[in-house]
Amino acid sequence: MKKMHHLQIEPGQIGELVIMPGDPGRCHLIAEHFENPQLIAQSREYVTYTGKYKGLTVSVTSTGMGCPSAAIALEELIMSGAKYLVRLGTTGALQKNINLEDIIIPTSAVRLEGTSVEYIPIEFPAVADIDIIDALIRATQEKNQKSHIGIIMSHDAFYKGSVFADPDFLKREQVWIDSNVLSVENESSALFTIGYLRKVKVGTILTAVANHLTQEVITDEEKINPIFHQMTGICLEAFKNIEKE
Repeated sequence: MKKMHHLQIEPGQIGELVIMPGDPGRCHLIAEHFENPQLIAQSREYVTYTGKYKGLTVSVTSTGMGCPSAAIALEELIMSGAKYLVRLGTTGALQKNINLEDIIIPTSAVRLEGTSVEYIPIEFPAVADIDIIDALIRATQEKNQKSHIGIIMSHDAFYKGSVFADPDFLKREQVWIDSNVLSVENESSALFTIGYLRKVKVGTILTAVANHLTQEVITDEEKINPIFHQMTGICLEAFKNIEKE
């Protein structure tokens, strides 16, 4: 059976349930939550593990940074049998009431990136799957975790829209801040759009590692890792809830 060109995986090597972090270095952290995790493939920015969680076959595949890379991963995961996919990542908060390490569950994303436009005109909305949203919210509540639920935005140029960007980034973001957009990141709008077009269920769960208004930021991976473990537990419980339905 032919391997996927970029992921180097084959159908049957992954589960229908897939967690998608951006950073390949985080895949082993997520796979620690699996029973008997197996490294399936490691190619470019894409690392894939498969294992079990409470009887379910689950996988994790990194997407790399940005929508072009994430779109490739999503397309090849779908071709390999994935049906329920959750991006697990970091984000920069755009509202003062969002603290560092808070969890954000997007309902949709502003399409400020170029990848999804190659699929369908910009007027088409980038909306997360309602079943994934619901399952993530319920799993978060079951673990007594607070979450912010609403619209985020995705864009292409990290150094034009982050706390590390040039000084005028807040001027460009002000319209989105005023519109109550929760945060900014680099992948979800393309994932939501492509997932809807491909008729699979796609969602996102994020943690705030920066706040653009307060200029607070976390850069130490050792501080970020615990919240990634928490979010992995939420994702896996969400998958279990979806499979029950």
